[in-house]
Amino acid sequence: MAKKDIFGDEVNETKDMASFEELFAQSEQNQNLDRRVRVGDNIRGEILSIGKEEAFVSTGTPVDGLILRQDLLDENKELKYKVGDIIECVVIAIKGGEIRLSKRGSKNATTDSLEDAFDMELPVEGRVTEVVNGGFRLSIQGKTAFCPVSQIDMKFVTDTAEYVDKKFEFMITQFDKRNIVVSRRRLLEQQRAENEGTFMLKHQPGALFEAKVMRLEKFGAFVELEPGIEGLVHVSEVSWSRIHDPKEVLSVGQQITVKLLKIDDVDGKLKISLSLKQADGDGNPWNSVPAKYPVGTVVKGKVEKKETYGMFVNIAPGITGLLPRVKWRDSVDAAQYENKKRGDEITVQIDQIMFEEKKISLGLPGEATDDSWKSHTSTSSGFGSLGDALKGLDLKPKK
Repeated sequence: MAKKDIFGDEVNETKDMASFEELFAQSEQNQNLDRRVRVGDNIRGEILSIGKEEAFVSTGTPVDGLILRQDLLDENKELKYKVGDIIECVVIAIKGGEIRLSKRGSKNATTDSLEDAFDMELPVEGRVTEVVNGGFRLSIQGKTAFCPVSQIDMKFVTDTAEYVDKKFEFMITQFDKRNIVVSRRRLLEQQRAENEGTFMLKHQPGALFEAKVMRLEKFGAFVELEPGIEGLVHVSEVSWSRIHDPKEVLSVGQQITVKLLKIDDVDGKLKISLSLKQADGDGNPWNSVPAKYPVGTVVKGKVEKKETYGMFVNIAPGITGLLPRVKWRDSVDAAQYENKKRGDEITVQIDQIMFEEKKISLGLPGEATDDSWKSHTSTSSGFGSLGDALKGLDLKPKK
Protein backbone atom coordinates (compact mmCIF):
# COMPACT_ATOMS: atom_id res chain seq x y z
CA MET A 1 0.00 0.00 0.00
CA ALA A 2 1.30 3.42 -0.94
CA LYS A 3 2.16 5.76 1.92
CA LYS A 4 0.26 9.00 2.34
CA ASP A 5 1.33 12.30 3.81
CA ILE A 6 -0.59 14.29 6.43
CA PHE A 7 -2.75 15.81 3.69
CA GLY A 8 -3.75 12.38 2.41
CA ASP A 9 -1.66 12.59 -0.77
CA GLU A 10 0.40 9.62 -1.85
CA VAL A 11 4.13 9.89 -1.23
CA ASN A 12 6.50 9.00 -4.09
CA GLU A 13 9.46 7.64 -2.12
CA THR A 14 11.55 7.14 -5.27
CA LYS A 15 11.09 10.76 -6.38
CA ASP A 16 11.75 12.08 -2.87
CA MET A 17 14.89 9.96 -2.64
CA ALA A 18 16.09 11.35 -5.99
CA SER A 19 15.42 14.90 -4.81
CA PHE A 20 17.33 14.20 -1.62
CA GLU A 21 20.26 12.83 -3.58
CA GLU A 22 20.27 15.88 -5.89
CA LEU A 23 20.23 18.23 -2.90
CA PHE A 24 22.97 16.25 -1.21
CA ALA A 25 25.10 16.30 -4.40
CA GLN A 26 24.55 20.05 -4.78
CA SER A 27 25.50 20.58 -1.13
CA GLU A 28 28.63 18.49 -1.61
CA GLN A 29 29.43 20.40 -4.79
CA ASN A 30 29.12 23.72 -2.98
CA GLN A 31 31.35 22.40 -0.22
CA ASN A 32 33.95 21.30 -2.79
CA LEU A 33 33.65 24.66 -4.49
CA ASP A 34 34.03 26.48 -1.21
CA ARG A 35 37.02 24.34 -0.34
CA ARG A 36 38.85 24.72 -3.65
CA VAL A 37 38.10 28.27 -4.83
CA ARG A 38 38.42 31.52 -2.92
CA VAL A 39 37.96 35.15 -3.86
CA GLY A 40 41.32 36.37 -5.09
CA ASP A 41 42.44 32.97 -6.43
CA ASN A 42 44.18 32.96 -9.78
CA ILE A 43 42.63 30.57 -12.29
CA ARG A 44 44.01 29.43 -15.61
CA GLY A 45 41.01 28.08 -17.48
CA GLU A 46 39.69 27.23 -20.93
CA ILE A 47 37.05 29.41 -22.55
CA LEU A 48 34.06 27.08 -22.99
CA SER A 49 31.57 29.45 -24.66
CA ILE A 50 31.22 33.14 -25.49
CA GLY A 51 27.83 34.86 -25.38
CA LYS A 52 26.65 38.38 -26.06
CA GLU A 53 27.24 39.54 -22.47
CA GLU A 54 29.24 36.83 -20.73
CA ALA A 55 31.51 33.86 -21.35
CA PHE A 56 32.01 30.61 -19.46
CA VAL A 57 35.49 29.56 -18.33
CA SER A 58 36.49 26.24 -16.77
CA THR A 59 37.68 26.61 -13.18
CA GLY A 60 38.88 23.10 -12.35
CA THR A 61 35.78 22.64 -10.18
CA PRO A 62 32.31 21.25 -11.02
CA VAL A 63 31.14 24.85 -11.51
CA ASP A 64 32.30 26.91 -14.48
CA GLY A 65 33.14 30.56 -13.99
CA LEU A 66 31.45 33.58 -15.58
CA ILE A 67 33.48 36.40 -17.11
CA LEU A 68 32.20 39.55 -18.82
CA ARG A 69 32.56 39.52 -22.61
CA GLN A 70 34.08 43.01 -22.48
CA ASP A 71 37.01 41.51 -20.58
CA LEU A 72 37.83 39.55 -23.73
CA LEU A 73 38.09 42.58 -26.02
CA ASP A 74 41.29 44.25 -27.20
CA GLU A 75 42.08 47.96 -27.33
CA ASN A 76 40.05 48.22 -30.56
CA LYS A 77 36.99 46.68 -28.88
CA GLU A 78 37.39 43.52 -30.95
CA LEU A 79 37.17 40.01 -29.54
CA LYS A 80 40.75 38.80 -29.02
CA TYR A 81 39.88 35.31 -27.72
CA LYS A 82 37.97 32.33 -29.06
CA VAL A 83 36.43 29.17 -27.61
CA GLY A 84 39.22 26.81 -26.59
CA ASP A 85 41.72 29.54 -25.68
CA ILE A 86 43.35 29.46 -22.25
CA ILE A 87 42.98 32.62 -20.21
CA GLU A 88 44.43 33.86 -16.91
CA CYS A 89 41.65 34.99 -14.55
CA VAL A 90 41.12 36.01 -10.97
CA VAL A 91 38.08 35.11 -8.82
CA ILE A 92 36.35 38.34 -7.85
CA ALA A 93 33.16 36.91 -6.26
CA ILE A 94 31.42 33.67 -5.24
CA LYS A 95 27.69 34.04 -4.68
CA GLY A 96 24.96 31.43 -4.68
CA GLY A 97 27.30 28.79 -6.05
CA GLU A 98 28.26 31.08 -8.98
CA ILE A 99 31.89 31.96 -9.65
CA ARG A 100 32.53 35.42 -11.03
CA LEU A 101 35.83 35.95 -12.83
CA SER A 102 37.78 38.81 -14.33
CA LYS A 103 40.83 38.78 -16.55
CA ARG A 104 43.99 39.59 -14.63
CA GLY A 105 44.92 43.24 -15.01
CA SER A 106 41.51 44.17 -16.38
CA LYS A 107 40.11 47.58 -15.54
CA ASN A 108 36.72 45.87 -15.07
CA ALA A 109 38.05 44.02 -12.05
CA THR A 110 37.36 46.83 -9.59
CA THR A 111 36.90 46.58 -5.85
CA ASP A 112 36.06 49.03 -3.08
CA SER A 113 38.63 47.50 -0.75
CA LEU A 114 42.33 48.17 -1.23
CA GLU A 115 43.09 45.04 0.79
CA ASP A 116 40.96 42.97 -1.59
CA ALA A 117 42.67 44.61 -4.55
CA PHE A 118 46.03 43.65 -3.04
CA ASP A 119 44.92 40.06 -2.39
CA MET A 120 43.36 39.64 -5.84
CA GLU A 121 46.11 41.53 -7.72
CA LEU A 122 43.55 43.89 -9.22
CA PRO A 123 44.47 47.34 -10.58
CA VAL A 124 43.35 50.46 -8.73
CA GLU A 125 43.23 54.03 -9.94
CA GLY A 126 45.36 56.61 -8.21
CA ARG A 127 46.40 60.24 -8.66
CA VAL A 128 50.01 61.35 -8.32
CA THR A 129 49.99 64.22 -5.84
CA GLU A 130 53.67 65.08 -5.47
CA VAL A 131 57.28 64.06 -6.00
CA VAL A 132 59.05 62.82 -2.88
CA ASN A 133 62.46 61.35 -2.13
CA GLY A 134 62.84 58.18 -4.19
CA GLY A 135 59.47 58.31 -5.90
CA PHE A 136 55.93 59.70 -5.82
CA ARG A 137 53.15 60.16 -3.28
CA LEU A 138 49.70 59.14 -4.49
CA SER A 139 46.09 59.39 -3.42
CA ILE A 140 44.16 56.11 -3.88
CA GLN A 141 40.58 55.87 -2.61
CA GLY A 142 41.29 58.53 -0.03
CA LYS A 143 44.44 56.85 1.25
CA THR A 144 48.08 57.83 0.74
CA ALA A 145 50.35 55.46 -1.17
CA PHE A 146 53.93 55.48 -2.40
CA CYS A 147 55.26 54.54 -5.86
CA PRO A 148 59.05 54.17 -6.33
CA VAL A 149 60.37 56.18 -9.25
CA SER A 150 61.52 52.95 -10.95
CA GLN A 151 57.92 51.64 -10.85
CA ILE A 152 56.07 54.61 -12.35
CA ASP A 153 56.90 53.68 -15.95
CA MET A 154 58.71 51.14 -18.12
CA LYS A 155 61.10 53.77 -19.43
CA PHE A 156 63.87 55.50 -17.51
CA VAL A 157 62.32 58.56 -15.88
CA THR A 158 64.21 61.82 -16.30
CA ASP A 159 61.39 64.32 -15.70
CA THR A 160 59.42 63.36 -12.58
CA ALA A 161 57.25 66.48 -12.79
CA GLU A 162 55.44 65.18 -15.88
CA TYR A 163 53.58 62.59 -13.74
CA VAL A 164 52.26 64.98 -11.07
CA ASP A 165 48.46 65.57 -11.00
CA LYS A 166 47.85 62.71 -13.45
CA LYS A 167 45.76 59.59 -12.89
CA PHE A 168 47.06 56.10 -13.64
CA GLU A 169 46.23 52.47 -12.94
CA PHE A 170 48.45 50.80 -10.33
CA MET A 171 49.02 47.36 -8.80
CA ILE A 172 49.37 47.24 -5.02
CA THR A 173 52.64 45.48 -4.17
CA GLN A 174 52.68 46.05 -0.40
CA PHE A 175 49.73 46.62 1.92
CA ASP A 176 49.64 47.08 5.67
CA LYS A 177 48.27 49.60 8.13
CA ARG A 178 51.27 51.87 7.80
CA ASN A 179 52.34 51.54 4.19
CA ILE A 180 50.75 51.10 0.80
CA VAL A 181 53.28 50.64 -1.99
CA VAL A 182 52.16 50.46 -5.60
CA SER A 183 53.63 49.81 -9.04
CA ARG A 184 52.45 51.05 -12.41
CA ARG A 185 55.31 49.27 -14.17
CA ARG A 186 54.08 45.82 -13.15
CA LEU A 187 50.69 46.52 -14.70
CA LEU A 188 52.29 47.86 -17.89
CA GLU A 189 54.45 44.73 -18.15
CA GLN A 190 51.38 42.51 -17.84
CA GLN A 191 49.59 44.48 -20.54
CA ARG A 192 52.66 44.36 -22.78
CA ALA A 193 52.91 40.57 -22.40
CA GLU A 194 49.28 40.22 -23.47
CA ASN A 195 49.76 42.59 -26.40
CA GLU A 196 52.89 40.75 -27.52
CA GLY A 197 51.07 37.42 -27.46
CA THR A 198 48.31 38.84 -29.64
CA PHE A 199 50.88 40.44 -31.96
CA MET A 200 52.61 37.10 -32.55
CA LEU A 201 49.32 35.49 -33.55
CA LYS A 202 48.27 38.30 -35.89
CA HIS A 203 51.44 39.07 -37.84
CA GLN A 204 53.92 37.11 -39.94
CA PRO A 205 57.38 37.99 -41.35
CA GLY A 206 57.06 40.19 -44.43
CA ALA A 207 54.29 42.39 -43.01
CA LEU A 208 54.67 46.16 -43.41
CA PHE A 209 53.98 48.65 -40.60
CA GLU A 210 53.70 52.39 -40.22
CA ALA A 211 55.96 52.95 -37.23
CA LYS A 212 57.22 55.78 -35.05
CA VAL A 213 60.88 56.17 -34.11
CA MET A 214 61.03 56.13 -30.29
CA ARG A 215 64.77 56.22 -29.57
CA LEU A 216 68.07 55.91 -31.38
CA GLU A 217 71.12 53.92 -30.34
CA LYS A 218 74.46 53.37 -32.05
CA PHE A 219 73.40 49.83 -33.00
CA GLY A 220 69.94 50.67 -34.33
CA ALA A 221 66.58 52.38 -33.96
CA PHE A 222 63.73 51.32 -31.67
CA VAL A 223 60.34 51.96 -33.26
CA GLU A 224 56.77 51.57 -31.99
CA LEU A 225 54.58 49.35 -34.18
CA GLU A 226 51.48 49.31 -31.97
CA PRO A 227 50.78 50.75 -28.51
CA GLY A 228 53.21 48.95 -26.21
CA ILE A 229 54.86 46.97 -29.03
CA GLU A 230 58.39 47.98 -30.07
CA GLY A 231 60.85 46.50 -32.53
CA LEU A 232 64.45 47.12 -33.52
CA VAL A 233 65.74 48.29 -36.89
CA HIS A 234 69.39 47.28 -36.78
CA VAL A 235 71.84 49.85 -38.17
CA SER A 236 72.57 47.48 -41.08
CA GLU A 237 68.85 47.51 -42.01
CA VAL A 238 68.37 51.29 -41.89
CA SER A 239 69.77 52.10 -45.35
CA TRP A 240 71.25 50.40 -48.39
CA SER A 241 74.10 52.88 -48.03
CA ARG A 242 76.69 52.13 -45.39
CA ILE A 243 76.00 54.25 -42.30
CA HIS A 244 77.74 54.32 -38.93
CA ASP A 245 74.90 55.70 -36.82
CA PRO A 246 71.08 55.69 -37.35
CA LYS A 247 71.10 59.39 -36.50
CA GLU A 248 72.57 60.01 -39.95
CA VAL A 249 69.21 59.01 -41.45
CA LEU A 250 66.54 59.02 -38.71
CA SER A 251 65.26 61.25 -35.92
CA VAL A 252 63.12 60.60 -32.83
CA GLY A 253 59.41 61.01 -33.58
CA GLN A 254 59.81 60.37 -37.30
CA GLN A 255 57.14 58.23 -39.00
CA ILE A 256 58.59 55.46 -41.17
CA THR A 257 57.48 52.29 -42.96
CA VAL A 258 59.24 49.13 -41.83
CA LYS A 259 59.18 45.46 -42.82
CA LEU A 260 58.87 42.67 -40.26
CA LEU A 261 61.85 40.30 -40.62
CA LYS A 262 61.33 37.90 -37.72
CA ILE A 263 59.87 37.50 -34.24
CA ASP A 264 61.72 35.65 -31.49
CA ASP A 265 60.66 34.83 -27.94
CA VAL A 266 63.78 35.33 -25.82
CA ASP A 267 63.35 34.49 -22.12
CA GLY A 268 59.67 35.35 -22.28
CA LYS A 269 60.27 38.69 -23.97
CA LEU A 270 59.37 39.41 -27.57
CA LYS A 271 62.28 40.35 -29.85
CA ILE A 272 61.07 41.92 -33.10
CA SER A 273 63.56 42.47 -35.93
CA LEU A 274 62.63 45.06 -38.57
CA SER A 275 64.04 46.57 -41.75
CA LEU A 276 63.62 50.06 -43.12
CA LYS A 277 65.60 49.56 -46.32
CA GLN A 278 63.64 46.43 -47.33
CA ALA A 279 60.25 48.08 -46.84
CA ASP A 280 60.47 49.81 -50.23
CA GLY A 281 59.56 46.79 -52.38
CA ASP A 282 62.46 45.74 -54.60
CA GLY A 283 64.59 48.74 -53.70
CA ASN A 284 67.87 46.85 -53.54
CA PRO A 285 70.28 48.98 -55.60
CA TRP A 286 72.50 45.95 -56.24
CA ASN A 287 69.95 44.60 -58.70
CA SER A 288 70.90 47.38 -61.14
CA VAL A 289 74.68 47.02 -60.79
CA PRO A 290 75.43 44.65 -63.75
CA ALA A 291 73.58 46.85 -66.24
CA LYS A 292 74.50 50.25 -64.80
CA TYR A 293 78.13 49.58 -63.90
CA PRO A 294 79.60 47.00 -66.29
CA VAL A 295 83.27 46.03 -65.92
CA GLY A 296 85.50 48.80 -67.28
CA THR A 297 83.12 51.64 -66.35
CA VAL A 298 84.85 54.72 -64.93
CA VAL A 299 82.85 56.38 -62.14
CA LYS A 300 83.28 59.05 -59.50
CA GLY A 301 82.79 58.10 -55.85
CA LYS A 302 83.57 59.15 -52.31
CA VAL A 303 85.95 57.54 -49.87
CA GLU A 304 83.78 55.87 -47.24
CA LYS A 305 86.42 54.16 -45.17
CA LYS A 306 90.20 53.72 -45.28
CA GLU A 307 92.03 50.59 -44.15
CA THR A 308 95.64 49.43 -44.33
CA TYR A 309 94.75 47.18 -47.28
CA GLY A 310 92.78 49.74 -49.27
CA MET A 311 89.90 52.19 -49.52
CA PHE A 312 86.17 51.54 -49.54
CA VAL A 313 84.62 53.82 -52.14
CA ASN A 314 80.90 54.58 -52.36
CA ILE A 315 79.95 54.92 -56.04
CA ALA A 316 76.14 55.13 -55.58
CA PRO A 317 73.58 54.93 -52.73
CA GLY A 318 74.00 51.46 -51.27
CA ILE A 319 76.87 50.52 -53.62
CA THR A 320 80.39 50.39 -52.19
CA GLY A 321 83.50 48.84 -53.72
CA LEU A 322 87.06 48.20 -52.57
CA LEU A 323 90.09 49.87 -54.17
CA PRO A 324 93.02 47.72 -52.99
CA ARG A 325 96.23 49.50 -51.95
CA VAL A 326 98.27 47.45 -54.43
CA LYS A 327 96.39 49.21 -57.24
CA TRP A 328 97.86 52.64 -56.40
CA ARG A 329 100.98 51.77 -54.42
CA ASP A 330 103.28 51.76 -57.48
CA SER A 331 101.43 54.39 -59.51
CA VAL A 332 102.87 57.83 -60.25
CA ASP A 333 100.04 59.35 -58.14
CA ALA A 334 100.62 57.08 -55.12
CA ALA A 335 101.08 60.03 -52.74
CA GLN A 336 97.80 61.55 -53.90
CA TYR A 337 95.89 58.34 -53.09
CA GLU A 338 97.69 57.91 -49.77
CA ASN A 339 96.45 61.34 -48.70
CA LYS A 340 92.81 60.59 -49.47
CA LYS A 341 90.52 60.62 -46.44
CA ARG A 342 86.87 59.87 -45.69
CA GLY A 343 84.50 62.04 -47.74
CA ASP A 344 87.06 62.88 -50.44
CA GLU A 345 86.04 62.45 -54.05
CA ILE A 346 87.89 59.86 -56.14
CA THR A 347 87.65 58.51 -59.67
CA VAL A 348 87.79 54.73 -60.00
CA GLN A 349 87.15 52.00 -62.53
CA ILE A 350 85.01 48.88 -62.14
CA ASP A 351 87.43 45.93 -62.36
CA GLN A 352 85.31 43.03 -61.11
CA ILE A 353 81.72 42.43 -59.91
CA MET A 354 80.95 39.57 -57.53
CA PHE A 355 77.16 39.86 -57.59
CA GLU A 356 76.26 37.03 -55.24
CA GLU A 357 78.67 38.28 -52.56
CA LYS A 358 77.61 41.90 -53.16
CA LYS A 359 81.24 42.94 -53.71
CA ILE A 360 82.96 45.15 -56.29
CA SER A 361 86.70 45.30 -56.91
CA LEU A 362 87.89 48.70 -58.12
CA GLY A 363 90.97 49.89 -59.94
CA LEU A 364 92.51 53.09 -61.29
CA PRO A 365 91.17 54.50 -64.57
CA GLY A 366 93.16 53.41 -67.64
CA GLU A 367 94.98 50.60 -65.86
CA ALA A 368 92.89 47.73 -67.14
CA THR A 369 94.86 44.73 -68.36
CA ASP A 370 95.77 44.96 -72.06
CA ASP A 371 94.40 41.82 -73.69
CA SER A 372 95.00 43.00 -77.27
CA TRP A 373 97.85 40.51 -77.71
CA LYS A 374 95.27 37.74 -77.84
CA SER A 375 94.06 39.03 -81.22
CA HIS A 376 97.48 38.54 -82.83
CA THR A 377 98.52 35.17 -84.38
CA SER A 378 101.93 33.85 -85.40
CA THR A 379 102.96 34.31 -89.07
CA SER A 380 105.80 33.01 -91.23
CA SER A 381 107.60 36.31 -90.81
CA GLY A 382 107.35 36.14 -87.01
CA PHE A 383 108.69 33.85 -84.39
CA GLY A 384 107.99 30.82 -86.61
CA SER A 385 110.47 32.03 -89.28
CA LEU A 386 113.21 32.34 -86.68
CA GLY A 387 112.56 28.76 -85.59
CA ASP A 388 112.84 27.56 -89.15
CA ALA A 389 116.13 29.40 -89.57
CA LEU A 390 117.60 27.80 -86.48
CA LYS A 391 116.80 24.36 -87.82
CA GLY A 392 119.30 24.88 -90.62
CA LEU A 393 122.17 25.70 -88.29
CA ASP A 394 124.58 22.97 -87.29
CA LEU A 395 124.60 23.72 -83.56
CA LYS A 396 126.46 21.11 -81.60
CA PRO A 397 127.25 21.26 -77.94
CA LYS A 398 130.87 22.03 -77.04
CA LYS A 399 132.94 19.15 -75.70
